[in-house]
Amino acid sequence: MPRAGHAAVPDGGPGQQRPALSAVEEARRLEAVRRYDILDTPPDGAFDRVAAMAARLFDVPVASVTIVDEDRIWFKAAHGLDGVREIGRDPGLCGSAILTDDATVIPDTLIDPVASGNPLVTGPLGVRFYAAAPIVTADGHRLGTVNILDTRPRSISKADTDTLADLAAIVLDEMELRLSALRALRHEQERRKEQEAARERAEKDRAAIASFASALQRTLLPPSLPSVPGLELACHYATASPRDVGGDFYDVFPLGGGRWAFFLGDVCGKGAEAAAVTSLTRYTLRAAALLDASPTAVLEALNTALLLDPAIGTRYCTAVFGVLEPHEDGGFTVTAATGGHPPLYHLRAGDQPGRARVVAVRPKGGMLVGAFAEASFASVTFRLAPGEGLLLYTDGLTEARTGDGAMLGEAGLTGFLAGRSHPVGANAVVQDTVALIDALPHGVEDDVALLALSVPVPDAVPDGVTAAAHTIAPGGEQPESRRP
Repeated sequence: MPRAGHAAVPDGGPGQQRPALSAVEEARRLEAVRRYDILDTPPDGAFDRVAAMAARLFDVPVASVTIVDEDRIWFKAAHGLDGVREIGRDPGLCGSAILTDDATVIPDTLIDPVASGNPLVTGPLGVRFYAAAPIVTADGHRLGTVNILDTRPRSISKADTDTLADLAAIVLDEMELRLSALRALRHEQERRKEQEAARERAEKDRAAIASFASALQRTLLPPSLPSVPGLELACHYATASPRDVGGDFYDVFPLGGGRWAFFLGDVCGKGAEAAAVTSLTRYTLRAAALLDASPTAVLEALNTALLLDPAIGTRYCTAVFGVLEPHEDGGFTVTAATGGHPPLYHLRAGDQPGRARVVAVRPKGGMLVGAFAEASFASVTFRLAPGEGLLLYTDGLTEARTGDGAMLGEAGLTGFLAGRSHPVGANAVVQDTVALIDALPHGVEDDVALLALSVPVPDAVPDGVTAAAHTIAPGGEQPESRRP
């Protein structure tokens, strides 16, 4: 590296005062500095290598990469300046070097009016030579410099200043790469924040929908079953999805004169429309029974109401409607009509102790309710004697899949009920059936409603034994039954 020769000194060099940047120019320059977000960042190997390379190329003891801040010169990299991180901007060598796009060369700092008062010149380091190339952005802002310093006066050639400018360009390239990486990182962070916010909104929406669906579902079911003298009642409702309102329904209510009505059914579909049909169905069944309690007449009235309501569209339902009338020999006379619904199961004492005899009650006929104007319905009358029970259910139970993937079906349900070792009391039947559902490997794909009625053996339990009506979502806990 030559130590002699004529130094390349641009206009406004040593001995000449360069014009300062205007307030607007300086503000824009500082904005560019902030854009790169590099001030006060930890040491970086790429910039350290540039400073070390500059020191080797020019055979000087000190070289640095600086960024000129508003009131300081901050060293991004410094070779030969251990422990120095920043110095004041005035009077400053680098502060002067950013006033031009050309390289600044000061062969002898002691005779330069600006450099002579710099702490690096007057201090222990005793800098006598200074050269710097500005780090210039594509839009013309000078962020800082790549500097070389020596402790004795010297000169450098035009080729040397070009090399110094190349090093400054390398620094800018590295800053651009760093800025691109920062932008990509920030973009990814923003994207993740947006995704997280979207997930949180979706979770809140799902929770709100589930809460709404649960609240709406509760309005479609009786809050509790009544206490009926001489009868034990139990019910269960399990939703296949907490976010969908199902169309299953049931109820038990008095008709007067010691008679009671019960019904259970299933509206096709799910959601708000199914809920509207379910609500209409429940109240129509109750109102029709007060006018004419004949089960077939009640289903006919419901069929007419569903067909006359234009908001119903093509929705229909299946239903069982029954009337309980106290029997003179104990228990009840049951008259039940069905409209396209699965059979009721009449549970009686079996031939073996603790085993039940299961009879499917299936009135001949009985079409879907709300599907055809000319629909006909069938009914059957039988006695529910002491020690006997009755189970009504929706088809979500029989359509559930067993371990081999096959549907449980009516045959599977019949076998299950016949194989039970517990009494035929309503509570026991519902609890055992719920245990059957919970044991299914895939759960249920549709809502399941259960309604059980049983006549206790005289003196076995007090009159009017009732189980609490309840709704259970997947994963929820079943509340305990209660006795009034």
